[in-house]
Amino acid sequence: MNLALAAAGTSVRAAAALSPRWGAAVAMPLFGHVAKPRPVHADDEATMLRARRQTVRIAGIDRRGVDVDTYEWGDGPRTVVLSHGWNGRASQFSALVRELRADGYRVVSFDAPAHGGSGGRHTYLVDWLDVFAALRERHGGFDAMVGHSFGGLATLVGVAGGIDAARVVTIAAPADADLLLSQFQGMLGYSGAVAASMRELFATRYFPGEPDPFAWLSGVRRPLPAGVPLLVAHDHGDRVVPFAEAGRVVAANPGAKLLATKGLGHNRILTDDAVLDAVLDHVRAPLAMRERDVVEAVPREKLSPVAA
Repeated sequence: MNLALAAAGTSVRAAAALSPRWGAAVAMPLFGHVAKPRPVHADDEATMLRARRQTVRIAGIDRRGVDVDTYEWGDGPRTVVLSHGWNGRASQFSALVRELRADGYRVVSFDAPAHGGSGGRHTYLVDWLDVFAALRERHGGFDAMVGHSFGGLATLVGVAGGIDAARVVTIAAPADADLLLSQFQGMLGYSGAVAASMRELFATRYFPGEPDPFAWLSGVRRPLPAGVPLLVAHDHGDRVVPFAEAGRVVAANPGAKLLATKGLGHNRILTDDAVLDAVLDHVRAPLAMRERDVVEAVPREKLSPVAA
């Protein structure tokens, strides 16, 4: 544990000694805080320089507005959206970008708020959903969406909530937001009473009027629409998101395929040849010739239910 995290945990526990609600109030701003963006890796620089760069403006977690950097490669009729995870950035997908572009796809990615080149220092899943909605307005429906880690959870939630994607791939993704809150509690070492107050505060602040936001911030309780093929890639040795999360996602989505790897961990899985081949095969595969179930699209305010 680094010194900053240790100090944060001490502050939360000191406040919690007075009241669990006070402890939660101290912890809440830390939950959405993002560390200084990681630099673009040298191996990814050439790919990023070839991207067509634009921005989309979304409300942001504080509803004050934030510009999000977007990247686009290729000009094919089929669009694939790539969504990075917490403390990640679009450049992590460079190897996959090159493969998809060579296959004739239009590839779109972005740096979420407080990540990469985008502004801000705080964010949460609602921002990913806002970006998906903005990209949908720009490009229409997506041939596929690929999400890594936190971005994989956001992809599951977004497509379950009405974002039009014909295929989905998650890589090293958690099954729901409950895991993230549990891991945060473990890092700061606060009590179960503070954790309960934290959940209440989280729901009240970011999802006012929603009786149970954790019901839809989940790839388990809200599976993908029927007829949307899902590939779940996860490494047995992932130390960030436990491998068991992959099993939960697969079990909740009938017909989902699991690609289990060994020795790649949480990030190197993004550049492994076997994983890249599996993603390409999944994206290329024809859709089943059957009528997809009609799913009522979730209203715009449901995709980003933070009060304006």
